[in-house]
Amino acid sequence: MLYNISITGWWPGNLWILLTDAWGLHKQYGMQTENWQEIEQAKKAALDVLIYNARGPFHGLPRTAGWGYPEPYTRDLLFSILGIGVSGNQQLLKSIRKVLETLAKNQSNKGHIPSLVHDSEDRGASDTTPLFLLGTGIFRKISGEPDFLDNAVQKALTWMEYQSPSDCYLVAQQPTSDWRDEQWVIGYGLFVNTLTYSYLRLFGQHERASAFKREMDRFTITGGVQHHHVHEGLVVKHKPYYAFWSYKVYSNERFDLLGNSLAILSGLASPTRAAEMVTWIEEECKHLQQCGDLAVNLPPNFFPYTQPTDPDWISRYADFNNPGDYHNGGIWPFICGFYIAALVAAKRYKLAREKLYELTQLVKQSQNPDLQYGFNEWHKAQTGKVMGQDWQTWSAALYLYAATCVQENRTPFFDEIRG
Repeated sequence: MLYNISITGWWPGNLWILLTDAWGLHKQYGMQTENWQEIEQAKKAALDVLIYNARGPFHGLPRTAGWGYPEPYTRDLLFSILGIGVSGNQQLLKSIRKVLETLAKNQSNKGHIPSLVHDSEDRGASDTTPLFLLGTGIFRKISGEPDFLDNAVQKALTWMEYQSPSDCYLVAQQPTSDWRDEQWVIGYGLFVNTLTYSYLRLFGQHERASAFKREMDRFTITGGVQHHHVHEGLVVKHKPYYAFWSYKVYSNERFDLLGNSLAILSGLASPTRAAEMVTWIEEECKHLQQCGDLAVNLPPNFFPYTQPTDPDWISRYADFNNPGDYHNGGIWPFICGFYIAALVAAKRYKLAREKLYELTQLVKQSQNPDLQYGFNEWHKAQTGKVMGQDWQTWSAALYLYAATCVQENRTPFFDEIRG
């Protein structure tokens, strides 16, 4: 909401109107008017990026980034449904419909969704199928078509049921098969399971979702011995967040911002746990800043960073995943968008506004100095420097979604999932 008040024919009544409206903005949103003007400008820039990326060189499908990633990566484009959905832009909605319909056409016979929208043979990802289900469920709400791609949805639901080694609820995965192509997630990864829980609620499978939540709320096993009557979950003892991954006697209890933000948004985390988690995140980020490990007032995607001396360090990390880089603590604007939305879900409205303004400053940075807004892929934690490709589709889309959540004090699509 912006106010354009002319000072032509100025008189005291005009001054009173200006002061009243400015105070109304400050009281309602807790932020200076000029900050909201910056956010509106960034929203327009984000929409421009999405429109530019809406048609790429592969079968007219959207491109993943304005430069560097011309391919239509499935997960990036499915995440973008959140921003496109709240934008209401018909051109973008038409492009995302084409993405979903192409994925359905290229789905495997058993129900798996490929990693590249246009390539039915590019398979192996653990997150593309649950993202397809979540994205299709959201698109049904937007379009008002409750049976949209029903055959593909049923096949995908069946595929996901077969991804549980225990033949119960939690979904397991292979290393580097989700969005982290350079970080090992073994067994029951938090991110993929929060996606699974979300689409179960969205499709009205509440009995299965409730059983899923009960299984997930069990503690991770850290003693090295699993007794036959003890089943592992993803809750960490004495911590308010969910573990990065867990499987039998093994687990990784580092903090995954994307998975935990989705846990708050989906309602997997209770309101009490969500509130405690947000407080914990902010305190840990202050500590990282004090230690020189975080240069901006936004959380890294993963911490504490894995160090070369840690037992879960993998030699390949030295090339791609050093502490504070990429998946090992890099700052990803699209994940920060999810965190801001999670803050709204947790009713931390003032903090959400503060983080949105911080993200607005971050998305201005770019590799190309001629760009006013970079919407870059990721930033190095210790310096805040841009490290990825500019005009990244999911960076722009999740900025739009986060800004909408903050301005409306609600989380579109996820409100229904939590409800």
